[in-house]
Amino acid sequence: MYAAPRPFSPVQPPLRQRRGVSHTSVLYHEALDWLAVRPGGVYVDATLGGAGHTRGILERGGRVIAFDQDPEAIARAQALNLAGLTLVQANFRELVPELKKRGFPQVEGILADLGVSSFHFDDARRGFSYQHEGPLDMRMGQDGLTAGEVVNTYSEDEIAEILYRYGEEPRSRRIARFIVQNRPIQTTTQLAEVIRRATGYREAGHPARKTFQALRIYVNDELGALEALLRGAEAVLKPGGRLVVISFHSLEDRLVKHFLRESTLLRPLTKKPIIPSESEQRANPRARSAKLRAAERIDGGMV
Repeated sequence: MYAAPRPFSPVQPPLRQRRGVSHTSVLYHEALDWLAVRPGGVYVDATLGGAGHTRGILERGGRVIAFDQDPEAIARAQALNLAGLTLVQANFRELVPELKKRGFPQVEGILADLGVSSFHFDDARRGFSYQHEGPLDMRMGQDGLTAGEVVNTYSEDEIAEILYRYGEEPRSRRIARFIVQNRPIQTTTQLAEVIRRATGYREAGHPARKTFQALRIYVNDELGALEALLRGAEAVLKPGGRLVVISFHSLEDRLVKHFLRESTLLRPLTKKPIIPSESEQRANPRARSAKLRAAERIDGGMV
């Protein structure tokens, strides 16, 4: 169903409200500028989320194929009734087959705003936040392994390895030992309290942050999905097409940086990552760790 896009201010990034939950697109103008949207061009928003970047692409005259494995994100976007928008309920690791299925073997650009949207963080039912009590879920979709299964069934060594590899947590072994000793752990706040006791809560930030990050990345295989997306971008971008990736932690940024450096098909456009302005960081604290990298497809043909 198509209808005229609802207007929004081109000056401020779109803000979505739902039951007290808000989502502000990070690096909104920078992402659209590096994407270099051309009227009539077809672009992929690999991480639909609150549809902020999608609406920006549509406002600049592009058509959008938006991916999200979360049915709630798809439903929110359907309710907006935006012209020129095609919705795909799938992980962006399925980029190539899903585009081919819809008759788009190549596109003008791809934008990926990685990590967890504000909708996920602020919805206690999803179990992403140590600040809200909820089930230990952390799945971005509705299928697969939950964080609770990892916490309550994996061995101490396996948990420690996950925390160290995906959270870069230096106290991974001590935290893993406390987790195993205090099982079963059913909720996010229970897990956060176990971590607090394991670490002594001496640092400025919350001591559970790295553990929650590690579990989320592992449960959703985020790094594997990101690598699949980058390889897919090599295959589907047209010559001169742009790839824009916004990451939120060092593991993601490092993967993107090294992939672009080694790719023979994608030419990096940003020597150093673009970071949010001080004013954006003040207005949206979740933007503080964001880094944007952009690249351009340098030759024709399919991979």
